[in-house]
Amino acid sequence: MTTTEEKLKRLLRGVTRVVSEQELAAKLAKDRPLRVKLGVDPTAPDIHLGHTVVLSKLRTFQDLGHQVVFIIGDFTAAIGDPSGRDSTRPPLSEEQINRNIETYTDQVFKVLDKEKTEVRYNGEWLYDLFDRANPAFLPRSLLRRHTVQQLMERDDFSQRRAAGQPISMLELMYPLFQGYDSVAVKADVELGGHDQLFNLLMGREMQKDAGQEAQVVMTMPLLEGLDGVRKMSKTYANHVGVKDAPAEMFGKIMSVSDELMWKYYELLTEENVADMKALHPMAAKKNLAQRLTARFHGESVGAEALANFEKVFSKKEEPEEMDDFRLTAGNMDAVDLLIATALAPSKNEARRLIEQGGVQLGGRRVAVGEKISITEPTVLKVGKRRFKRLIP
Repeated sequence: MTTTEEKLKRLLRGVTRVVSEQELAAKLAKDRPLRVKLGVDPTAPDIHLGHTVVLSKLRTFQDLGHQVVFIIGDFTAAIGDPSGRDSTRPPLSEEQINRNIETYTDQVFKVLDKEKTEVRYNGEWLYDLFDRANPAFLPRSLLRRHTVQQLMERDDFSQRRAAGQPISMLELMYPLFQGYDSVAVKADVELGGHDQLFNLLMGREMQKDAGQEAQVVMTMPLLEGLDGVRKMSKTYANHVGVKDAPAEMFGKIMSVSDELMWKYYELLTEENVADMKALHPMAAKKNLAQRLTARFHGESVGAEALANFEKVFSKKEEPEEMDDFRLTAGNMDAVDLLIATALAPSKNEARRLIEQGGVQLGGRRVAVGEKISITEPTVLKVGKRRFKRLIP
């Protein structure tokens, strides 16, 4: 049987903060599954690998026999979590929130075990706080024991105040709402990113106020994106989306630097990093890309993505399957062609790619200003992994 010490070692891998390790050990020693909470506001329809860092840790809890309580913040999404923000988030409409919720669980269950996951919506209990039938409930349960000074201790609030940025009353109350979630579901453990620490600790305090045993708080680091500098985000175009096509996902992961690869291993897998470092870096990266692609698309698809990558990039061959583009107009400018085929997002980027020798037509480099015409199917290649078959 796995000892408490062995469970702790597995659960604390990659964790930035735990409050506290002794409390976690005591909870693990109990003869019952723990209720492990994660709250997520559906502020966007899709998630990326950065979001799955915490999900992967939740899966480890599940593999050890514990129950995950996955809270979808249908109430709190309308406010917007102020954590790490230097300005107020734009509000989301109920329609936007509902549309985002529709895609969330499908993606989340690519990581989590559905049978060991309890899905809840915090509107179940937070709307009740404003119930006119019990007007004293809100001030008694949330507001009386917490001060403005306490909430303003948050780094992001104090920084915004110093910069003269407004802070709404709802934002001030957000940590109280998230903390009350822990009371409502009787959480034993709550996970979040390290920027969530203030909110998570609030949950501990509110559970004590409610006469419950305080939850253990565990925070995970933010995952850098493909550029290796900024946190993974669709805004920075450095993300790997859970819904990315298999070949695209595999190729993106292969573009990660060797140094950053080890962080991906630590936070997104349970592989022994020392064993992986004993491999050639290219072999280790292929293994990482295959495992993550298989997680979101299936084992056979992961193996197929590896085989296709090796065929295209190791053997310098073209993929068997690629999208077709019918080139009906002869003598089309090369820059315009890259835009028309969606192989470049703008004319400036298309021109840059051509000038740097990153565009090939039928195996030869394309020149700036070149007019493209074809008489037979010809492959247009941009960079290392983008292809279109031009058809006359």
